[in-house]
Amino acid sequence: MVKVETVVFLSLVLDLLSFTMPLPLFPRIIEWYTIRESSNTNGFLSQILSFVGYCRTILYANAPHSQRWDVVLLGGLMGSVFSTLQFIISPVIGTLSDKYGRKRVLLITMIGNILSAAVWLQSTTFASYLLSRIIGGASEGNVQLAIAILSDVTTPETRSKALAYVGIAFAICFCVGPPIGAYFATKNMPQISNALGLELNIYAVPAAITLVLLILETLFLAIALPETRGQGAQSSSLPSPRKDGAKGESQKPKDSAEVRIARLRKLELFHLFFLGIFSVRLPSIKGSSFELTHANNRAVEFTLTFLTFDLFDWSNKQNGMLIGSIGILSALLQGGYTRRATSRVGEVKMARRGVTTCFVGFILLGLLPRWVEADPNTSLRLLQGAAACLAFTSATVVNSLTAAASLQCDEGGKDPVTGKPLEEHPHLAKGKALGRFRSAGQLGRAIGPLLGKFPRFYFIFKSSTSLSALACAAYWTLGPATTYSISAATMFLVLLGSRTI
Repeated sequence: MVKVETVVFLSLVLDLLSFTMPLPLFPRIIEWYTIRESSNTNGFLSQILSFVGYCRTILYANAPHSQRWDVVLLGGLMGSVFSTLQFIISPVIGTLSDKYGRKRVLLITMIGNILSAAVWLQSTTFASYLLSRIIGGASEGNVQLAIAILSDVTTPETRSKALAYVGIAFAICFCVGPPIGAYFATKNMPQISNALGLELNIYAVPAAITLVLLILETLFLAIALPETRGQGAQSSSLPSPRKDGAKGESQKPKDSAEVRIARLRKLELFHLFFLGIFSVRLPSIKGSSFELTHANNRAVEFTLTFLTFDLFDWSNKQNGMLIGSIGILSALLQGGYTRRATSRVGEVKMARRGVTTCFVGFILLGLLPRWVEADPNTSLRLLQGAAACLAFTSATVVNSLTAAASLQCDEGGKDPVTGKPLEEHPHLAKGKALGRFRSAGQLGRAIGPLLGKFPRFYFIFKSSTSLSALACAAYWTLGPATTYSISAATMFLVLLGSRTI
């Protein structure tokens, strides 16, 4: 990697570690606030739980374990706040970076992230914790701007390979971050906080580590990252052809602006529907209490922990090994296969391969329950095969779609003769276009978890996203076989729809 790519990768690792560390703590944080504020019937949390309970009575008139479902629904809302705000703010951040520069806007968003962690550190009420999530959701721009920066400094021929490092950073941090957060959640802050009379969050140590990581990231970016806006890399005039004579997306000449804008809209829909299905969360059960699983674009992998508890009675350690193996395999695939092969086979085609393996993985999960008692070894092999399929999906789809979207943008840069900035179409400037693309994916991530909690919304949202809600509801009524069969069917529809791109 060249210098800018190295800086972007290291900053992403710091950023995503700070993002993934709190993921396993959300259920206990909500539980802590619920116990802490339950006596105040007029308090903010009590009012929200009352509203959630009212929504639950509309959707599930005779719902069993109603109080537990209220916590589950509240967790679904909390899990979607970040993505909803990202859906709103991503196009704005992208447009501002086109106008004022990537580095300047990135450093401003980092200030918001630092403020979010500082509020979490001192949040002793649910209202203040919700405020920290809102600030974080409205400020997070590192991943989006990292993609724009890598697009600025790479040619179309090398872009897919560079963008693969974004996925590798995700895979590494989703393996390492949650265990680190869980470990430090058991530690207490030094006594100096008590001496100063400071009341901190129950998970002040992970919050403090998150704060330190974000400060280090900001300082690192301020020192090491150059401004890349308008510094377009020069593409080679004769890209290396493939041996079979075909052309990848990066090796095709640019179409007209109108054609590329239309293709961008199709890619946004592909992104939206795929993540709408892939981000459905199922509540997992441990003992007599409900626990929520939150893992952003890896949420489907975490639904496996419910399946393994339900069918295999696996321990937390066994589930952790399963999720960790998926993350490790995904990182290896991105570094060893996706990064090298995408530019040859084509970005959209690589994304279709990932969706296809996701479809196969859901089929294997749908078959698994039938073999648990008849042949445990076969059921375990089916689970391992499904996990491998989902790892391949994680390693290919989003990265490839992002690369395809970036290739529709104007390359920018400067005229080699006059030295003046090249004119760009207002809808094809990288910051704005990639911001809209990310916004579509964040909408899918926001709706997926909520629809997973409200299956009757199927009659409102006539799309593959709402079909995923129906599949989620089927888990509770008809069992996992139906759940994953429906998920496979909806993913197949997404695969068919992608043929129009």
